[in-house]
Parts: sequence; structure tokens; C-alpha cells
Amino acid sequence: MAITLTESAARQIQKQLEKRGKGLALRIGVKKVGCSGFAYTFDYADEVRANDQLFESHDAQVVIDAGNLPFLDGSCIDFVREGLNATFKFDNPNVDNTCGCGESFSLKESIEI
Repeated sequence: MAITLTESAARQIQKQLEKRGKGLALRIGVKKVGCSGFAYTFDYADEVRANDQLFESHDAQVVIDAGNLPFLDGSCIDFVREGLNATFKFDNPNVDNTCGCGESFSLKESIEI
């Protein structure tokens, strides 16, 4: 199981944790929502819990609960600016389709929910 960050994503995570004044990593998850079924969730991680997996790239860390790993395994996370918008962008090999608005996605059939 692997999750990687681009340098841009790593810098953004470090910047947000520094701005917050505390924190170990960015916590990433998946929840059921939207028109396609799932959406990514983001929070700060102040600790690594028993079920968590910790991944590090470019001196930044992300924490993912073991239950979310099958949805995110193999993902590369980037941070991009497009016009006035800035967001984390996922290159996730487990995604089958995304909705028109880009807020949600569906998974390939091989992943059990």
C-alpha cells in the first residue's frame, strides 16, 4: 500500500500545519456523498491512531485510516492552482468515474465497500 505526494502537495501540507501552529500530518479519508458516490475528506492529524497508516513524501506526512486504504492505495496527491481556485488533486487508480462538478467519484468494481 502506498500514497505519494508531489512537492507542491508536500509544501502545502507543511504550510497549513505551520499556519495552524501544530499538527503531525494531513488526514485524508473517503466518505459516501455526492452524485457519483464518494468524496475525499481532509482534516489535521495531531496523532497517529492504532488503525492509521502514515505515509511520507518530500518531508510531509499524510495519515489514512486502514479502512480507507483500499480506496486510496496507489494515489498520488498534488496541489494545484487553477485560476482563483487551489485544491488537492488526486491521481487515484481506484477511481472509475468522476461527476461533472468534480466533487465526487465512483470506484472500480473490484473495490469492496
